[in-house]
Amino acid sequence: MSNSINSSGFSGYKGGSSGSSNSGGSSSGGKGGSYSPNSTFINTNSGPVEKPKSIISVISEIQQFCMIEKMGQELPAEFLTLEGSLGFFNIGAKSGLTEGLFLLLLLPAVDFYVMPFVLKSPGLLIKIMFGSIPYLPVIANTFLCAFISRYFIGVITRKAINAFFTGRMLVLVAKSFMIYVFYTLLTGLSTPERVWSLAQHANKNAEAIYYGYMSTLPHIMPVATRCSLFVLVAAILPYGSVFLMDMWRRNKIKRNHARITGKS
Repeated sequence: MSNSINSSGFSGYKGGSSGSSNSGGSSSGGKGGSYSPNSTFINTNSGPVEKPKSIISVISEIQQFCMIEKMGQELPAEFLTLEGSLGFFNIGAKSGLTEGLFLLLLLPAVDFYVMPFVLKSPGLLIKIMFGSIPYLPVIANTFLCAFISRYFIGVITRKAINAFFTGRMLVLVAKSFMIYVFYTLLTGLSTPERVWSLAQHANKNAEAIYYGYMSTLPHIMPVATRCSLFVLVAAILPYGSVFLMDMWRRNKIKRNHARITGKS
């Protein structure tokens, strides 16, 4: 009986014998191979480990780990090496950085330019539509976390998801802090004298820029605070909810086990 290798580089397929003799001297035909969940998975890929390059590749790898662990295979934590964990961490960090930059750049443009000068007096529906644009990537992050949480079941999947979520969360928390500090410094340094000194570089439009900025100045910190808090909540709440859901799932399993075995 031999193991063949599947497309993921793991062995887990038990093939039947090519033939067997009976007492009458006749031989039976070879039995077809069958998959055995109890066979040992062995990583046969001797080449360099390919690092995940995007969120899609991260999810695909986590799905493969989940498939192995759901079939009862006990993979050691070292199966996902330090380099592999750093690959998941880096993808999470890059994703968080992209979301933070998207929000940081679009929010002031929408709140301080599009709303007051382009749309002027928009209706409630238009205001909600345009106001939600900067938050779309962060909102998508919540659904992403909800999707990945279904694979948070075994040692390797937990390790991979933890690395991915940690990279994403650290960058978003740092981005939240940077947004608040940046706008706090900006409003603190925006004295009428300094604003007028900078506006004079625009020559003919100096007066319009000065009065436009000074009228916007009181609204900057409320928007910055809302943006910073939203990023902070987006960084903590989805990941915290995933971990709390997992703890609830574990406790439920323990209670069911205790009920079956009669142990408290």
